[in-house]
Amino acid sequence: MYALDPVHTRVMFAIDHAGFSRSIGTVSGTTGTLRMDPDDWSSAQLEAWVPLQRMDLGDAEWNRATLAPGLLDAHRHPHAVYVSERVEPLGPRRLRIHGRLTLHGVTRPVALEAVFNDVSRHPLPPFRRTAGFSATTTLSRADFGITAWPGVIGDTVELRLEVEAVAAPDAKFTWDTDR
Repeated sequence: MYALDPVHTRVMFAIDHAGFSRSIGTVSGTTGTLRMDPDDWSSAQLEAWVPLQRMDLGDAEWNRATLAPGLLDAHRHPHAVYVSERVEPLGPRRLRIHGRLTLHGVTRPVALEAVFNDVSRHPLPPFRRTAGFSATTTLSRADFGITAWPGVIGDTVELRLEVEAVAAPDAKFTWDTDR
């Protein structure tokens, strides 16, 4: 069993801003658990909790507006939660992770295209066994009931995830419980 490392796990998102650019933001502090066997992905399980209050678009006022009730409504829905349902091997290090994302109080299926980067002893203290992944997906914000400002904020959200998880034999899955 592994615990997601909230310091070295980051969610990046990009979304159209009035047709002028793709605004880029990040969310740090993701926590969760991972069960995996690189020789048998059929038994893999992932649960990730993304703290929306940690979202950063590079400007405090823009962050507040995005977290407000008209958009993410992070006061009522403080986390995005992803729970895997199955992992499909696509090649030696490529995977498709099928799961369910809950965002803004709405749960939808979302598949992540992932690369299994490595699992080995980390080279820095405390030298824990560490697994690393990179993943991408695209989703529609309207699918999650986030429809404000359609002429200014695009509907398509690109996500990129960089994940490190450290061996934690005592880690537990919380599955659908509130944090």
